[in-house]
Amino acid sequence: MLSLLRAITALAFVRLVVAGVSERRYSGIPNTFPSLLSCSSQVPVFSCENASLIQNTCCSPTPGGLVLATQFWDTHTGLEEQGQKLPKGSWTIHGLWPDNCDGYVCPDTYVWALHAEAFCMTKTNGVCRSFQQYCDFSRQYDPAPSPATLSDGTIIPPWEGPGVDTFIKDFGLNKFWINQGAPNAAFWAHEFSKHATCTSTFDVKCYGPDYKEHEEVINFFDAAIRAFHRYPSFDILAASGIVPSNKTSYTLQQITTAINTQIGVTPFIGCSHNGTVLSELWYFHHVLGTEQYGSFKPLDSTSPSTCSQTAPIWYFERTPSSEQEVRA
Repeated sequence: MLSLLRAITALAFVRLVVAGVSERRYSGIPNTFPSLLSCSSQVPVFSCENASLIQNTCCSPTPGGLVLATQFWDTHTGLEEQGQKLPKGSWTIHGLWPDNCDGYVCPDTYVWALHAEAFCMTKTNGVCRSFQQYCDFSRQYDPAPSPATLSDGTIIPPWEGPGVDTFIKDFGLNKFWINQGAPNAAFWAHEFSKHATCTSTFDVKCYGPDYKEHEEVINFFDAAIRAFHRYPSFDILAASGIVPSNKTSYTLQQITTAINTQIGVTPFIGCSHNGTVLSELWYFHHVLGTEQYGSFKPLDSTSPSTCSQTAPIWYFERTPSSEQEVRA
């Protein structure tokens, strides 16, 4: 039975890789994929659910197996005159984050360690979430690391070389991965350096002896875009009558219900301005296989919403000059 299971798994990995290659060739993305042949001998298991069975960390994100696909709702970029605009009718990418699986008991108040390796936010049942960041300084391309130091006092060296946009081929990043107040490339570099370097399936060793420099960078951006498109947040909300408006507000319950009825779980719903302005969505998952091509199992958020439970929540319209038509 185990041999049959491994054979099925191997075939599934081959199909995933072939599908990924076909998609990249269609969209013009370079062939940048890890070597997954050895994964066929590993018992398939969802990340965080039985880590003892994960022998090869290139085959499953470990220890950061609680994977978050995160999105922003902004109303402007501040760089519209330079052509940096938001995608009309769509939220934008924040990132693809590898949270750790190790829940632990927290105090009853929020704790946010801005200059530490991890932070925790309380949950109703007292379980925290933690993560690592900036795990490989040899692949640190962030010109302005945030935080600037790790919890042990180590200073994260700012990247002073060329931007990541100079060594990756643009395959849609400028469509949906949009920064606010600074060029897009700085944001992409931040997300890769802070999060992807702590995701085991993007480790350089996973790409085998034929690895080419920056191959995993392109692979990460490709994976983040793919994860983003799993959740068309704008359309999900609009289908329940929740559309951007400067005149009509909504309740947290309305927003929660609109999303939950479509994906079966409740993401983290983030609000700014004392919990009254909708700004973020974080979709949580366990992953069977790699972050690049694996199967994402949606989960309820392990972090409580920062939106008001009682006050009206505003989902503001964008300035028309801040948007542009895009195609996925």
